[in-house]
Amino acid sequence: MWLAKPGEMMESDLFNFTIDCEKERITKAKLIHHVWLKNAGNENLDKLMELLNSRIIHNLLSVTVTALDYEALKLHFKSKFKVVKAAGGVVKKRNHVLMINRLRKWDLPKGKINKGELPEEGALREVEEECNIKVALKKKICNTWHTYTLKKRPILKKTTWFSMTLLDESEMRPQVEEDITEIKWMSPKEKTHALEESYQSIRYVLDKYHKRDKVIK
Repeated sequence: MWLAKPGEMMESDLFNFTIDCEKERITKAKLIHHVWLKNAGNENLDKLMELLNSRIIHNLLSVTVTALDYEALKLHFKSKFKVVKAAGGVVKKRNHVLMINRLRKWDLPKGKINKGELPEEGALREVEEECNIKVALKKKICNTWHTYTLKKRPILKKTTWFSMTLLDESEMRPQVEEDITEIKWMSPKEKTHALEESYQSIRYVLDKYHKRDKVIK
């Protein structure tokens, strides 16, 4: 689940279903594949969480939420979870982007920030550990939020993303103990296909990255 900021442009063709909370109820039947929940308030979020926690939802891949009052809904949302902080990076080589395959999903290298560690430090460490490469930090791209359950406890993970420059890939290999089975430099065409079976948040990060990259150029 992803809570979008005010002003974020949503492309309707990225979603299989759109639920307008001002006009209709949230039901199990509408939570299929990629869903956009628009004009959401606290009660709508509570209903969504109730359905997600009921284990009756089987075909949902992602939910993107846009709110009537973003700040109020964000506070309400965060109050229901333990917040965990993570960081990761987008590493580019010419026109290729480095992606990892973890648990049969294409993803970007990232991981939890250690106690006392800055997001910048955590991002560098995680990318280097997961891919066994050397990188240098550039600019912050964005933050993303996603939820999961660990030992029956709801977790809200905030991930801070940075762009990075490749310094050395001579010993590049996947960190298998973190369930990473493959690392690949992906061309724009390969990346497009990979993102079809990835996470909405990763598509968002790469979209932000490429837009920033065009501005810098």
